[in-house]
Amino acid sequence: MRGLDKRVASYEQALEGLQDGMTVVAGGFGLCGIPENLIAEIRRRGVRDLTVVSNNCGVDGFGLGLLLENRQVRKVVASYVGENALFEKQLLAGEIEVVLTPQGTLAEKLRAGGAGIPAFYTATGYGTPVAEGKEVRSFGGRNYILEEAITGDFAIVKGWKADYFGNVIYRHTAQNFNPLVATAGRITVVEVEEIVPPGTLEPSQIHTPGIYVDRLIQGTFEKRIEQRTVRS
Repeated sequence: MRGLDKRVASYEQALEGLQDGMTVVAGGFGLCGIPENLIAEIRRRGVRDLTVVSNNCGVDGFGLGLLLENRQVRKVVASYVGENALFEKQLLAGEIEVVLTPQGTLAEKLRAGGAGIPAFYTATGYGTPVAEGKEVRSFGGRNYILEEAITGDFAIVKGWKADYFGNVIYRHTAQNFNPLVATAGRITVVEVEEIVPPGTLEPSQIHTPGIYVDRLIQGTFEKRIEQRTVRS
């Protein structure tokens, strides 16, 4: 039973083996469900020339924006430049390579990577700059482009609750990219708000089975709001 226990004692241990030049796939949607403490540990470690795959790159001074601020990222694969002014500035200045990818295509590239599917055809992006240099085939009279799957050296994930074995439950919007990212890492590291003993979680509620998880740590989270909107 102990051999199935995925818990680690520190964030340093959680990201042991992360090196310069690696690819990191990161869960989260905007600032919802981002692995904020794992990102902070990447910053602390100072690894550089990273390729980061995520829906977006956080905001200035928080989330993946911390890694941009520290000049640790060489390339970003994302669907949205979003609210991060530094990300936009580095992109326009040619200081960072950015591969903008339609959001659904990005999700499927991660899902395919986790499923061992090397590539797939999609109509999304055909006839736009997204399709440049990609193979095109026609199915049923419609043109599709070939998109390659994505995997990473490390996958960093934020969950709500997990058991010792790494079975993970997500809450609400955090379900968008985290479950896909969790399958797409050679080493998958999950941080959660609560870790419970085996047998505590209802099996039908589990989103990521522990077979995908290599390391698990409990953290505390700031949970910032990306854009706060209130009634006038």
